[in-house]
Amino acid sequence: MAEQQPEAEREPGPERRRERRRSPVKRRAILDAAVEVFCAQGYARTSVDAIAAVAGVGKQTVYGHFGDKERLFLAAVNHARAGFLPDRAELVSDTGDPRADLTAIGQRILEIALAPTMSALHRLTIAELPHHPELQRAWREGAEPIMDTGLASYLRAHAAVGTLSVPDPVAAARQFVYQLITEARVATAYGTQPLAAPLRRDIAARAADLIVRAYRPETL
Repeated sequence: MAEQQPEAEREPGPERRRERRRSPVKRRAILDAAVEVFCAQGYARTSVDAIAAVAGVGKQTVYGHFGDKERLFLAAVNHARAGFLPDRAELVSDTGDPRADLTAIGQRILEIALAPTMSALHRLTIAELPHHPELQRAWREGAEPIMDTGLASYLRAHAAVGTLSVPDPVAAARQFVYQLITEARVATAYGTQPLAAPLRRDIAARAADLIVRAYRPETL
């Protein structure tokens, strides 16, 4: 009787062979197409056939990568958000003047949050939350890199040198971001109307002023 091969040495099965053949280029094309079609048509009206056509692949290729429409939708939301998140060096510049720095940071955050794709994704996410509650966690976690890595580190550094008095830098960063984005979304009807650059700067400056005033060091 022939000796049985150890599990790790056996020829990969059909599913593993298919997995190896899946192209990262096609996966990216599918995700880009999914973001475009979902944002334009909404979840319910979007078909996998439409996404496949925009991506230039077959319908079975889409299913091979993502399994079903719901998993593709969740992957597309995460994919789109990740493409807009800046790194700390891009977001934060420390000149030593918190009011000026936070105003500049706020303008950059608003450019990201009010970009047409991000605005459409936000509206789509809100509409789909009752049907896909995991989107709430994914969206909230997607904002944390901005607040924790960039803003909170900036506020923590200024608390350390006494420019500001910030007991909880993460909470202060969250206050700043939510104040910014909430006012801007109301002003733009949730991203359906443009926000002129001077108004964007005014919103950022007001939010920066609130943070600086709220966390001004106490004087003896």
